[in-house]
Amino acid sequence: MATLLGLSLVVCPLLYFLVGPALDAVQLSTLKILLVIMGCSALFCFVTGELTGNNSQMDKLWSILPEIYVWIIAVQGGMKPRLVVMAVLATLWGIRLTFNFARKGAYHWKFWEGVEDYRWAIVRTGAPFNGKRGPWMLFDLFFISIYQNALILMTTFPALVSMNSTRPFGVMDVVAAVLMFSFILYETIADEQQWAFQTRKWKMIKAGQKLEELPAPYNLGFNTRGLWGVSRHPNYFAEQSIWVCFYLFSIGAGIGVFNWSIIGALLLIVLFLGSSTLAEQISGGKYPAYARYCQQVSRFFPGKKFTV
Repeated sequence: MATLLGLSLVVCPLLYFLVGPALDAVQLSTLKILLVIMGCSALFCFVTGELTGNNSQMDKLWSILPEIYVWIIAVQGGMKPRLVVMAVLATLWGIRLTFNFARKGAYHWKFWEGVEDYRWAIVRTGAPFNGKRGPWMLFDLFFISIYQNALILMTTFPALVSMNSTRPFGVMDVVAAVLMFSFILYETIADEQQWAFQTRKWKMIKAGQKLEELPAPYNLGFNTRGLWGVSRHPNYFAEQSIWVCFYLFSIGAGIGVFNWSIIGALLLIVLFLGSSTLAEQISGGKYPAYARYCQQVSRFFPGKKFTV
């Protein structure tokens, strides 16, 4: 995780100066607004997380901040068609993700409460933190609160660099919009399939049945139906693809095939590599058949179907 932080701190400014484009006065003014929001969010996540012991504060904001950022950019950019389409798609993405997290109990009217992502407890108590308060507090500050907030902001940079574009909404924009919307649908389907599987599995377990006594495929413990039968993380695959598609809008704006606003999408891919590895270590430790699942099924890209 320290490598991720260092990479972003070095690569993003480097790409800005070597690849371009440079931001004009309006874009810099808009960026300052976004940075203030990001800073307030990071401070909130750190203070609230440390006071409550619930480190999912950033998880709650993950699906809300991007659309706020993009709508601010759209307004500051004069509500040009390309920016409005980007903002609408970011909003659809955010609604889907917020709903999916909310039904897991993440949000509460006491905003600092709610169910914490189970992985944070595992990370806190495992190596290298081993439940030590000091090292975990530093991780919470620099990775959970600052880095993840910065990453969320960076994923919206394609909208920022497209602000002053005079190029009309064109073919590349249509391609980006259709692909992004398709991946939002793909992720929605994956979420629904996972929700249906886990709800049914836990309903049977709470009724008194042991995992190994459940009917197939619930007795495996993990979902192998639908999209989950051809990809171990179809939701992660879609999430990464969504922000790559978002970057395509900057190409449609005439910024160039490769520009520094790609940094958010690239770092998100790296983050999901680490996140999926952690999730698989946890699942592999709980479910004997998970190792075979990993051998047969691709991590992200849909491919060979899992066979029991």
